[in-house]
Parts: sequence; C-alpha cells; structure tokens
Amino acid sequence: MFFWVAELHAQEIQCKQNFIDIAALEQKRFTSSNNNVTKTFASSNYTIYYSRCVWKVDPGVRYIEGKVTSYITASTSTNKITFDLSNSLLVDSILFRNQKIGFTQNANSTLDVQLSATLNANQKDSVTICYKGIPGNTGFGSFIQTIHNNTPVIWTLSEPYGARDWWPCRNGLDDKIDSIDVFIVHPAQYKATSNGLLQSEITAGTTTTTFFKHRYPIASYLVCFSVTNFSVFTNNVQLGTVNLPVVSYVYPESINDFQPFTYKVLDAMQLFHNTFAPYPFIKEKYGHTQFGWGGGMEHQTNTFLVNTDANLMAHELGHQWFGNKITCGSWQDIWLNESFATYCANYYAEKFDTSFFQLVLTNHLAQITSLPDGSVIVDDTTNVNRIFSSRLSYNKGAYVLRMLRFTLGDSLFFRGIRQYQNDTTLQYSFARTADFKKNIEQVSGKDLTYFFDQWITGQGYPIFQIQWSQNKNNWAKIKVNETTSHNSVSFFKTPLALTFKNATQQKTIVIQVNSNGAETSADIGFAADTVLIDTEKQLISKNNTSTKINSSTATINDIKLYPNPVHDNLNISLKNPSDKKLTVQIYNSIGQLISQEQFDTLGQDELLQVTFRHFSKGNYLVKLIAGNNILLTSKIVK
Repeated sequence: MFFWVAELHAQEIQCKQNFIDIAALEQKRFTSSNNNVTKTFASSNYTIYYSRCVWKVDPGVRYIEGKVTSYITASTSTNKITFDLSNSLLVDSILFRNQKIGFTQNANSTLDVQLSATLNANQKDSVTICYKGIPGNTGFGSFIQTIHNNTPVIWTLSEPYGARDWWPCRNGLDDKIDSIDVFIVHPAQYKATSNGLLQSEITAGTTTTTFFKHRYPIASYLVCFSVTNFSVFTNNVQLGTVNLPVVSYVYPESINDFQPFTYKVLDAMQLFHNTFAPYPFIKEKYGHTQFGWGGGMEHQTNTFLVNTDANLMAHELGHQWFGNKITCGSWQDIWLNESFATYCANYYAEKFDTSFFQLVLTNHLAQITSLPDGSVIVDDTTNVNRIFSSRLSYNKGAYVLRMLRFTLGDSLFFRGIRQYQNDTTLQYSFARTADFKKNIEQVSGKDLTYFFDQWITGQGYPIFQIQWSQNKNNWAKIKVNETTSHNSVSFFKTPLALTFKNATQQKTIVIQVNSNGAETSADIGFAADTVLIDTEKQLISKNNTSTKINSSTATINDIKLYPNPVHDNLNISLKNPSDKKLTVQIYNSIGQLISQEQFDTLGQDELLQVTFRHFSKGNYLVKLIAGNNILLTSKIVK
C-alpha cells in the first residue's frame, strides 16, 4: 500500500508538471478548427420544450442517421419555423401531425419547415425531422470519428456553434430545451454515453439501442454523445442527503489511470455544492467521458475529459453551475462560463493544493499582463479564438473574480455568488454580465459600476508607484501614484495590500487607492526597511515600485483632533508637520486663553495629548500654531 500511494503521488506530480494551462489546452482545439463560424439563424417564433432524439451511428464510419422530434410552443401565430441544420446533411422527410410536409434546406445551414396548419401564439405541437449524412466540422470539431488504441470512436463537441453540424436545433443562446430523451443506435460491441441517466441498453442481433433521459433544461451545444468500447465505473459522492452517482466512461487502456484519480472530483463536488449552491442536476448524475482532444468539454451531467488532471476536472465540474445551470446569454459574456469555471478550479486548488495554487496565480498574472490591453467582454463573437481567449475569457476573468472577492470580503462575495446561482430568473436559463452585477450589488449594498467598468469592459491593468517614510514612533506615511497600461481606463480604483517588513517582523495593511497621489498613514509598530506590494497576488498589476523617502521630503500635513466631545484627554494626530515646534492654545467660550502648551515634534508624525479633565463642561476653541502660522482652529466640546 505504501508503494502504491508513493507511486500515485509521483504520478500526480508528473501530471501537474505536464499540465500547463486548461485554457491553453482548450484553445488549441479552437485554433485547429474552422474559425469561420456564424451565429444561429433559427427563427425566434417558437421555443422547444422537449426533444426526442434518435441517432444511429457506427464508430467506424463518419456518418449519422437521425430522427429528431421537437415539441414546440409557438411564440407568435405562424405557419413556418426555421431550424439550424448544416446543409451537408440531407433531410429525407419532415412529419407534422403524422403527415409529410414541405421544407427547404438553405445555403446558410438553415432548414425552413412549412407547416401544414397555422399555429397560434402559445399553441403546442411537434415536428419530426428525418435526416442523414456526413456531418461538417465547425467550432473545434463538432462530430469526430477517429480511433484510440486501434479501436474506432465517435464523439460530439458542439461549442459554440457546432450543434447544427449533426442535429436540427435552435443553435443560439436564447432557448433551452426543457428536457430530452436520447436514443443511440450502435453496433452491439460498443457502449454509448450521453446526458442524463441511463435508462436501458437493449440489444437485438448485432445492434444495441442505448437510452438516456435528461429532465433539466439544456442548451443545444451541451447535448452530446460518444460511442466506443468504453469501460464503465461508478463512484458516489454524498451531497447532503443525496448519494450522487459519478459515472465514468473511459477507454479500456486508460482505466488504470482514471480510476485512482477520479476521487478528486468528489472533493471538488462537495466543495462547490457547499460553497456556491447545491449541485444543479442532483436528481440525475455527474459523469466523465474520455475523449481524444486536449482539455475538456462540460457537457451537461457528462464532462468529456482528455485526462485526469485535478485542475482540469475541477474546471469542467465548475461549469455545471457556471455555464450549464446558468449559461451565458451571449458569446460576448463567455466569461460567465469560462472565467467562473477557471475560478472554481483555482478555488479547489486554494483549498486542496496551496503550492499549485500559488503557481497558478503566478502563471495567470504573467499571461494576463503579457500584453497591455484586452477586455473580458468579447468584442468579436464570430472569432472562436477570441471567444475562447485563454488570456482574457479564462484567466483574466477568473482573476477579476479574485479581485472582487478581495474588494468585498469573503462573506459578501460568496453570498453574492449564491444569490446569483439562486436567482429564479436566471437558473436553468441564460444570464448576461449585468445580471451577475445586479446580484452582487444587491448582496453587497455597493454600487460596483466602477469595478465592472475597470475590469470587465475596460482593458489593461494598473502600475503602482509607492513612496513611503516612517517616523520615530513607527508611523508610516504612504503616497500612491498609479499609471495604467491602456488608455481605456484612466485610473483603477482598488484596495491595495502593502507589506512592511524588516529582518524579523512584517505587517500587512490594506489601503484604498481612490485617486492619484493619494496619501495615508498607518501605525506599523516596528521600524520597517522594505515595503512589498500585493504579496498575496490579489490584483492584476505589473512593474510596481516601492521607494523609501526621508520624512523631510514628504508632503503630508494632516491634523486630526479626537475625540469630540472630549472627556479626559484630547488627542492631536500630526502627520509630517511642517515645523519642528507646535503650540497648542485653548480658549474658553468667552475668548479667554486658558491653556497653552508647546511640543517638540522634530518634524515627524506625532500623537500628542492635551489634558481636558480639569476643565468644566462647555465649549472650547483649540488653536494649533507652528511658528507664525495658525495651522488649525477647531471647536471642541467637553
């Protein structure tokens, strides 16, 4: 057992060394694909509430025969509806009310269906489309037929626009099918996997029909299947009172690699379930399917994975909440899917592998700041590489969430995430950035427009220049200047962590940077020789500098009197007084000078005390004089 554990740990380390970046792996898929994608052209005069999908495939042949029955609700009165369907597929016939009806396949990969009767608004009915052919390959390979270990395999992978390559659907981000049934007809020597729960595997002669049922709303790009000689194993994870099955379909040659590591997803499942919201598909399952392309794909309830990297598994699992339960309502807002899933993976590492977590932060910061520009919001949704930008849609957005957590604090941040997940207008539907912003603002009670303008729509990052000094009482004076890497943001308003240290001690303070040249002070408690900026990597920034200056060169001249009303002693806080000597005069309510004291400040910060306990109750005037200058006149109540 000891040697097995040691060997397992070694494998784990090796896996981490080989794994560079989820986003980079996934982007490889997109880069290698046809990027000339288009948006959905399906008509908006109907919605689909149930689909019964029958697909006949042979893993050894790149070919599909399909019979898809779509149960629809008309949005307006109509006698024609349009589906997305690649014109590389041949439609044999379409049935409406058990009769064949007319249709037209168009060059823009749409299918016009001419209904034989008019549907009124809100009227329900169904159409059955029978088709066949060799699917195209948009996106990053929507329908793949290949081999593993000399065995044929077929898998689907439709994000963002590839669903229409192999089945008739509404290929946009405006309608989820309320539920689906999937029947996969395939040679009997293979196994098939899809979304939802396995209902049956019925073999007749040389053919098996595998039936899956899924009873949650699902976007078309998240529908999937795969067929090959899978080995199947099941883990279970306890989520409250539910013992959820986690079902894995893997290549036989890989089962010894997958089985020891899939337990990690159980830890991640419990973490996300308890932190964000209950697992969204808790009445069914979660599962993995091995496939042969880099990274993973978060098909609803059935993630496709290339390997068992813990970070990858956590990322794809996170999508079940962020991307599947709540799906981005536009590819402009893909960060609501990918950034959140990346944050989930980072959060898992933060809790279970702190050294790897620090490595992730370092690598992500380096990548994000490798260029001076770039918005989290996608500015070109026809470009797959831009939609799935590793630097922006994955890592910058995830880091922005880390900064939002730093800005709000853990309690408000996670409460805001939970409210977003539980928003009844969004769950099992679509969201835009404004929807997330609304929820996080409601919970925090803060207007976060500035934050979203800076970090989501804005580009670039801040560069901080810190000047600091310290007096004999160990009070530090701090001045912050900031430049930005891109002119879309003139100034980043943000909290900033500064760590004061010497050879034996250190102290971290957090200051709020609201304007250029902002000055503040803090009691450090010891003489520091160094100030480090953002040691915990809470912010996206680069090339920051920290310079110690002589207190005589500082410009702060801030005086505070407190408490007011006063009881025993009046405190006078001085920050870099301009004169070495200070006179404090106290006058009574009729203007008589009743007290005068002189203090030697040495031109450094001081906290002075003037005794008030022997004065009677009433109003007093306090004057602070340096040389011939009256620095302050203030009314004090005893």
